[in-house]
Amino acid sequence: MPIEIERKFLLKNDDWRPGANGTDYRQGYLSVDPQRSVRIRKSGQQAWLAIKGATEGIARLEFEYPIPAADAEALLALCPPTVIEKTRYVIRQDKHCWEIDEFHGANEGLLLAEIELDDANETFEKPDWLGDEVTHDPRYYNAMLSTHPYCQWKSDVV
Repeated sequence: MPIEIERKFLLKNDDWRPGANGTDYRQGYLSVDPQRSVRIRKSGQQAWLAIKGATEGIARLEFEYPIPAADAEALLALCPPTVIEKTRYVIRQDKHCWEIDEFHGANEGLLLAEIELDDANETFEKPDWLGDEVTHDPRYYNAMLSTHPYCQWKSDVV
C-alpha cells in the first residue's frame, strides 16, 4: 500500500535558490475532509488525481494517478474556493530530494520545503537554509491552504 511519510519546514533564507529550476503547478481539492483529501494537480499538459488518507503522525496513505489534462481543467473548475498556484523546485541532497514550493496568488509569500522519507524515524541532514518545522501545523497543509489561504493568516505567523 502506498504510504507518504513527509516532513515540512519553513525556509529561513534564499541560499537554496542558485541553480534551482522550478516547475509551475496548479492544484485544487475536491475534498478536504480531515479523513481524506482528493486533489487535482496540473503542470503543462500533465495532470494527476491524488487521494490521501488521514495523517497519522507524519504518515498517510497516498494514491496518485495520471489523468488527461482536459479532465484536470474541468475538475479544477469544480474546486472551491482557492486553486493553489505554486512553483516547485527540487533540490537533491545526499539520498534525499527536497521539494521547495513557492506559492503564488492567495498564498503569495509562503515558501515551504518538504522531504519524503522511507521511515518516520529516518534521520536526514538539514540544510542551512531550512527554518522551523511545521509538519504538525495543519495551516501549512496544501488542502488547508486551498480553504484558508496564507494571505488571510500570514500576519499571525511569527
